[in-house]
Amino acid sequence: MKYIKSLIVAFTIVNLAQAQNITLNGQFYEYATYYVSNFDLNTGATNVQIFRYELSSSQYPVTLKIRFKSSILSPSLGINSEQTIIETETFPIQFQAPVIIDNRDISSETVTLYDMDTPPNPIEITGQVINSFDPSQLDAILQSVFASGQLADGQYYFQITILSENDDILASDSTSFIVESPSSISLESPGGQLADTLDNVIYTTYPTFQWFSEVCNSCNLFLRVAEFNPQVHSSTEEAINDQRVLPFDQSQEWYQIENVNSFQYPLTGSYPMEEGKVYCWQVMMTMPTTSGLEEINSNIIAFKIGESGNVETQNIITNQLLIAIQQAIGDDQFSSIFGSGNELENYLPTGQVKVNGIDVDESSIAYLLSQIQNNTYQIQSITIE
Repeated sequence: MKYIKSLIVAFTIVNLAQAQNITLNGQFYEYATYYVSNFDLNTGATNVQIFRYELSSSQYPVTLKIRFKSSILSPSLGINSEQTIIETETFPIQFQAPVIIDNRDISSETVTLYDMDTPPNPIEITGQVINSFDPSQLDAILQSVFASGQLADGQYYFQITILSENDDILASDSTSFIVESPSSISLESPGGQLADTLDNVIYTTYPTFQWFSEVCNSCNLFLRVAEFNPQVHSSTEEAINDQRVLPFDQSQEWYQIENVNSFQYPLTGSYPMEEGKVYCWQVMMTMPTTSGLEEINSNIIAFKIGESGNVETQNIITNQLLIAIQQAIGDDQFSSIFGSGNELENYLPTGQVKVNGIDVDESSIAYLLSQIQNNTYQIQSITIE
């Protein structure tokens, strides 16, 4: 009898371990803006994909429940501690094989899925809302949210949990996103109104474009530059939709750049700018939202490239590499090295450049200097050999 009792106990332990070997493989999807219209606070249903996972078990059949929770922390709305937006949970479901699940399948409505068996088995999933915004307590917040049509800026939390029939947690995954929806892009320099180009003259054919926009980690930025020809174009809008100098490929309307607030005109992938001509530029941000990809376009401003003339610093002003160095280290430090009476007065680069002992081309140097301008890299010291 002792032997049999030992056997029964051992068998029970193995079964529990196997039943708990549940795995989730997948991911959450990040959006810059979450629209209220995509969420049904009554049923928990949503028409936009927030997560997609493969749910599998070490043994079948297995009976499980799936819980999905989304919550928000938004001081701008007076939500100073994490507040549940919607929390739904399915009734117990028996699985015969692995299955692909996403948040659109979890609500108080019944949904039929098919597992990954051969042939697939139909699975009926029905859930219930177990927690959500309380309109009586959060009426002011909801009015603000519904007035704008989108969930406010803040930190959003999402969690998927796999439970046993007895509510034991068998597997889970979670993530959080900071939502700061950009509303506009403000161009700063170079340039201004087309009528004021005489007041917006620069003396480099490789200018650094600067603008301001709110931080958006999941957004993409694009730039385009075009020549304004008064004999052909009646407006900057007409010019920038005509032939562009950036991007070089005219089948592309925009040139994608890093998610930063400044960008130096590149040595490659663009037409060279010319002295005496007027150019206009614009920035676009694409923002992923729960209602699809949205675009935010800046205004368009114009500038003129002045003619350097016969001055002592002509070579310094027009040499591409020296221009990039000047913009990276600033006018004062540049003048102290390359200016009149200093060590590198009248110096012109030979085109032979090394970085850490390795030969590189000028485009690589231009990229390195642009990283310095964007504060990605910082100069510790400058020495002249």
